[in-house]
Amino acid sequence: MKSTVKILVFGGAGFIGSNFVRYVLKRHPGCRVANFDKLTYSGNLDNLKDVARDRRYQFVRGDVADKTAVDATFKKFRPTHVINFAAETHVDRSIHVGAKEFISTNVAGVFNILEAVKSMPGVEKYVQVSTDEVYGSLSLGSRSEFKETTAFAPNVPYAATKAGGDMLCRSYHNTFGVPVVVTHCSNNYGPYQYPEKLIPFFVLRMIEGKKLPMYGDGKNVRDWIYVLDHCEALRLCLFRGKAGEVYNIGADNEMSNLEIADLILRMFKRDRSWIEFVKDRPGHDRRYAIDASKIKKELGWRPTTHFREAFSATIRWYLDNREWIDRVRKRTGVFNPHIDLWKGHRTMSK
Repeated sequence: MKSTVKILVFGGAGFIGSNFVRYVLKRHPGCRVANFDKLTYSGNLDNLKDVARDRRYQFVRGDVADKTAVDATFKKFRPTHVINFAAETHVDRSIHVGAKEFISTNVAGVFNILEAVKSMPGVEKYVQVSTDEVYGSLSLGSRSEFKETTAFAPNVPYAATKAGGDMLCRSYHNTFGVPVVVTHCSNNYGPYQYPEKLIPFFVLRMIEGKKLPMYGDGKNVRDWIYVLDHCEALRLCLFRGKAGEVYNIGADNEMSNLEIADLILRMFKRDRSWIEFVKDRPGHDRRYAIDASKIKKELGWRPTTHFREAFSATIRWYLDNREWIDRVRKRTGVFNPHIDLWKGHRTMSK
C-alpha cells in the first residue's frame, strides 16, 4: 500500500469500527487513519487505547449528522478512502424509544458523507457498512439465503433507516458516479462490543447470577461472524471492491438464540433453568442467512476463524476485562445488565 493512503473512518470508536481501525493499522503500516466519532453511549475511546499514541492515528469528535463538521473533516484530512460504521444499531431502542436518532445518523449522516465524497477529488472508495436486516426475514427450516439481489423488506425502524442509507448510496453512484460500495453483514461477535448486544449481555447476566431473558421461543436464527473476519472483508471491499457493487458478508454459522445461550450456559456450568422466556418483541425477524459467494469469488475473501474457538475466546475476553465493562457503566450511566433499559422493555440483541 502507498504511504499516501489516508482512511477516514466514521464511527471508529464503536465495536466493529474500533476493531477495524486496529486491524487496518496493523495490516497496512504505511496508512494514516482519522477516526470521526460522536462518542454516543456505545462509542468508547477505551476501545482504542492501544493505538491512541500511534502517529498514524488521529481522533476527531463530531456528529456524522452535522454536515459542517463532516465537510470540515474532509477538507482538513483529505482522505483517499472512506468507511462508515457510524450508526444507531440497537433494534429495541429503535422500537421502544423512537427512530428519530436512527433517521438522523443512518440516513442524514450517510447523505452528508455522500455529498462530501462527491465534492472531494481524490476519494478512491467509500464503503458503507450495512446489515443483513435490510432484507427482512427468512422462514425457519428453509434453505433460502439473502443474495445481493434480494429485495429490501425491513421489519423494524432500525433496518428501515439502514435501507434508506443504502438506497442513497445506490442513487449517488448511479447519478453522480460516487465510488461507493455497500456491504451487508450478519451478526458480529468479539471483543469490545457494547453490552446491550446478545453475547456480552448474556455473559454479564451469568457473572451476576441473573437468568437469561429470552424473547419468544428462542428459535430465531442468526448467522454469526467473528469481527476480525468481517474487518478483513471490509478491508478488501475498501481497496479492491468495485464501485457501485453490493457485497454480502457471512460466515455460514447459523445458530438460534437458544443455541447461543446454551453455549454460554455450558461455559458457566449452568443448565436451561437459567433461561427466562419473555414476551417477544414487535417485528422480530425469524431467520437471517447470508449467501457470501460473490465476495468470495470476486475478492477472494474467506472467513478463517473457527466459531467455537473464537466464541470461547470472546467470552474469556469479557471475563478478563471487567474493568473495561465497569468503565463503560460509569462513563455512560446507561448500561445495567439486570434492569430493563428502554422504557421498561428488556434489552436484547438482534
